[in-house]
Amino acid sequence: MAADGCCTTSLRRRRYGAGQFGAKPDTSPDSMTVEFDAHAFGLLDGDASATLSFLAWVKENWTGAEFDLMPDPLNIVMHPGKAPEAGATISQASEAAPGKAVSWTITMSGAAMYNGFIFATGIENSIPTIENGRVRMDEMEKCGHYRYWRTDFDLVEQLGIRALRYGAPLHLAWPGPGKYDWSFADETFRDLRRRNIVAMADLCHFGVPDWIGNFQNPDFPAEFAKYARAFAERYHWVQVYTPVNEMQICALFSAMYGWWNEQQASDFAFVTAIKNIVKANILAMREILKVRPDALFVQSESSEYFHPENPAAIAQSEFRNARRFLSLDLNYGRRVDSEVYEYLLDNGMTREEYHFFLDNCLKHQCIMGNDYYMTNEHHVRADGATYASGEIFGYAVITHQYYNRYRLPVMHTETNLMEGPGGDEAVRWLRKEWANVLRVRNNGVPIVGFTWYSLIDQVDWDVALRENRGTVNPLGLFDLQRNIRAVGTAYRDLIRDWCEVLPTQSICLRVPIVLPLDDECAAAGVAAPRPDIGQPSSQATAAPTNTE
Repeated sequence: MAADGCCTTSLRRRRYGAGQFGAKPDTSPDSMTVEFDAHAFGLLDGDASATLSFLAWVKENWTGAEFDLMPDPLNIVMHPGKAPEAGATISQASEAAPGKAVSWTITMSGAAMYNGFIFATGIENSIPTIENGRVRMDEMEKCGHYRYWRTDFDLVEQLGIRALRYGAPLHLAWPGPGKYDWSFADETFRDLRRRNIVAMADLCHFGVPDWIGNFQNPDFPAEFAKYARAFAERYHWVQVYTPVNEMQICALFSAMYGWWNEQQASDFAFVTAIKNIVKANILAMREILKVRPDALFVQSESSEYFHPENPAAIAQSEFRNARRFLSLDLNYGRRVDSEVYEYLLDNGMTREEYHFFLDNCLKHQCIMGNDYYMTNEHHVRADGATYASGEIFGYAVITHQYYNRYRLPVMHTETNLMEGPGGDEAVRWLRKEWANVLRVRNNGVPIVGFTWYSLIDQVDWDVALRENRGTVNPLGLFDLQRNIRAVGTAYRDLIRDWCEVLPTQSICLRVPIVLPLDDECAAAGVAAPRPDIGQPSSQATAAPTNTE
């Protein structure tokens, strides 16, 4: 199956044809690709008899030509000399007369599904503030994306990637309540649509506009939901969203460690931040669904584990291993562990606020994104202090823990490693993470995608964006001069080698992502009808809300 969801048949020339379409010249290609969606045929216009003649000519002169036609052949339409339109196509440069080539295109209406394994990358768009809000750490600016965004999208295509984690710069696109500046997003999202790249819209990545202040602001959830609604209405072809990226990490770094945004360091500030962030994520999902009922939400969240350094640290480790699930427990309407519940109440969350999360579960629209880096596992000392342990369990073991808790489709949504002096460090990490993905998949977990994050090198992530040093971190598939790194070549080859192997043969396990150019709503230029989402949480998912 082709990556874009159309049925694809590679046809090898068997012999030259004659008759209506003339003999094929010696300069004709030795192969061609026929793409069509057998379930999306629709009558447009044209000569059906000419269409059938053309199909018969292709089948006779090309080995392996097979067509799954609808009962009524009039549902297949040919447009001689017409450029391909939105929808699946069959294209062949044939000859109407000696020396005169004619491009034949058969275009069917309907939407083609992205039914393959999702190989993705992303444009790093973190925007936290530091130095008490005086400095904005805008990674798109630091990495040159505002200047080279067209080149960056070219690089995505060069790698054979069809899905891109991408977001508008929130602090620029949302200058005030009810005010939006779509100038940059219009250019970029429309160009992604033109390229037929699935944009996984990353709406809030570690920061908010100055007028919001920070994640302690109780008005943030409702205001952010309005922004998400406005975004969905404007870019109605976008189907996949991460409303708030890494909710747990955002709250920890901003309100527990004192690094970003509000730069507070207390349990009370952390609980305030996490409840505001997750509520914003939920309200944004609800508003997006009013515009796009088939929207899918990928909760890109850090997958963590805490190892006790000694027996005296066991209790501290157990609490942290329970708290690591907090953002996803709230987001998916799962009852938190008893110790975490007491922790929430002791630090400012009311029972009414807690029950909001239990009663607003939208997990049936979600894919659980698990991010994993070398720094995701920690040793814990008896006093509760933590330090990096390096990889002990690894992605596969920890992802199983998250999957067993939520029973949702999984996507590996972030990983990377710095290229070191040997030049192959990131390549070896890529292969290790990919082996973990295959292990998870072979163990029966429905894993649907993998992401190397990000496309381009990053800046100042070696100090977690806490200081504005300008240090380039060689983490990308390409460097900041847009030259491919060894890991970029390895990822391109991995995609090429595995893309035809992994797509499931069961339509029940395909991620129902509609490609931008094949979206009927996009073609019509109208928003989709509003869904009925007023169902209680017990009906929102087939799994019990407290499944272990």
